[in-house]
Amino acid sequence: MIMQFLNALGKGTLIFCDRIGSFILFFFKIIVTLFTTKLKVRQVIAQMYMIGVGSSTIVFLTGSFTGLAFALQSYIGFSRVGTEELIGLVVTLGMTRELGPVLTGLMVTGRCGSAIAAEIGSMRITEQIDALKTLCIDPFQYLIVPRVLASTIIMPFLTIFSMICGIIGGYLLCTYSIGLNPETYINVIRERVELSDVTGGLIKAAFFGLFFSWVGTYQGYYTSGGAQGIGIATTRSVVYGSIIILIANYFLSSLLFQTGIA
Repeated sequence: MIMQFLNALGKGTLIFCDRIGSFILFFFKIIVTLFTTKLKVRQVIAQMYMIGVGSSTIVFLTGSFTGLAFALQSYIGFSRVGTEELIGLVVTLGMTRELGPVLTGLMVTGRCGSAIAAEIGSMRITEQIDALKTLCIDPFQYLIVPRVLASTIIMPFLTIFSMICGIIGGYLLCTYSIGLNPETYINVIRERVELSDVTGGLIKAAFFGLFFSWVGTYQGYYTSGGAQGIGIATTRSVVYGSIIILIANYFLSSLLFQTGIA
């Protein structure tokens, strides 16, 4: 019984280490390809359009209603201690430092990370990637690098759009629903919010874009098992990408705080 447990534990550990190593080597190959081959600019722009413009609606809804809900809950708490004038500050800091980048990253991961894995996975299953190699076209240069680079570049823009929507949502609720003074909401933001609060969130957003595209391209590139394999790769890209974003959010926040960047 003990030997069976040890064998299973050892086998699981070896499989885990093998997959982690493959995942890291995949990223190193992306970096090498990026700096040693000609960048497919058209592919990058096309992917930026697909990820950025295609996700604008869901980012708008996410940011707006997050700001509305956060402002309402802040009012409920602050009204008990008579500090309603701080709602604008709390909503802005919450959206710029945490909620904006994290929620945008999770929503875009669900929409675009799964699409990336499904698209590349279907190309792997139908042997289109092998056909590219036959034509002497590097799949990493043509498929992987443009998606990873586009995600990393466009995510800060989506995040700042989400931040603005959330802050405006909080302003509308405080002004037209709760009846607070709009000048108080705006003035506390001007006085208390610093540029580092925004830049820290944008830095995290760029990393989140890198992470979900890295996971999505990896899962798609190593897809196997037909249509069922595509479904598994798509699910894994969303789950793993979301988990990595949530874990990385803490470490990035801690690192930015310790270095004084945010």
